[in-house]
Amino acid sequence: MPGLVNNAVVTTLGGWRTERSRRGVALALGLILATAIASGPAKAESKADPRVADLVQAGKVRAGLGVVAGHWAIKDPATGELRGVAVDLAQALATRIGIKLVPVEYPSPPKILDGLQSNAWDVGFLGLDASRTELVDFSPPYLQIDATYLVPAGSTIRDFPDADKPGIRIAVARNSVEGVVLKRAVKQGELREVDTLPVGFDLLRAGNADVLAAPRPTLIMFSARLPGSRVLDDRFHSTFAAIAVPKGQAAHLAYISEFVEEAKASGLVQQAIEHAGVRGVQTVPPGKAGAQ
Repeated sequence: MPGLVNNAVVTTLGGWRTERSRRGVALALGLILATAIASGPAKAESKADPRVADLVQAGKVRAGLGVVAGHWAIKDPATGELRGVAVDLAQALATRIGIKLVPVEYPSPPKILDGLQSNAWDVGFLGLDASRTELVDFSPPYLQIDATYLVPAGSTIRDFPDADKPGIRIAVARNSVEGVVLKRAVKQGELREVDTLPVGFDLLRAGNADVLAAPRPTLIMFSARLPGSRVLDDRFHSTFAAIAVPKGQAAHLAYISEFVEEAKASGLVQQAIEHAGVRGVQTVPPGKAGAQ
């Protein structure tokens, strides 16, 4: 079975040095993958696989990406460049097929599902949850992401039970996996749903929420912008990130599931984590399914 990417790509990715600037690494990645996309063998190989023949004919794969944090995607405000774990994997998938990647940006991963109505994307990078399986089918998970709370300076909240008390206001993104979980788990606290996590962070910073619920990598990023704030050590849930396809596309799902297993086994997922500089996540072992 063909490898995830050619040996030159894997070797170069594995040889990155931590002292290189993030911008330099991103540029190197782009050049490597651009070279791989242009290579004849990869393109010929993809044309021979009937599972993605329609994508090859279109010459592109459209990837739905939530632009919110490094474990999904973030955008450089100066250049507009997207980077993140999901971005690197999306590019690697396009490279494997031998076609162009077209990012389709959303303000949060749950918003990606809105694109189903207009057929806006071919693959979407989302958290696994049973509530979403009526709309999409998921690949095996590639990333485990712990969810926890961010609290402001001076907060007496130390763990999840501390926040489940009358009068405690918990900001959480609407339709997120964390929101679905907390609706089942929180008995006394007050959930305050927001459209995006930056809106929830603004509530916390303004004193209109007592905690912000989100994936740990996102909260670590927000905490750096709020002096004295703390990300709790415990977690209330673990989300498993996977690649989704619109419901009923069995051929695409089979191809992408194979890609995900190769990406985990080859070390590419771990390399993408390191490239993005993300903390609070870990690669799901090959062959292991995540809880939904």
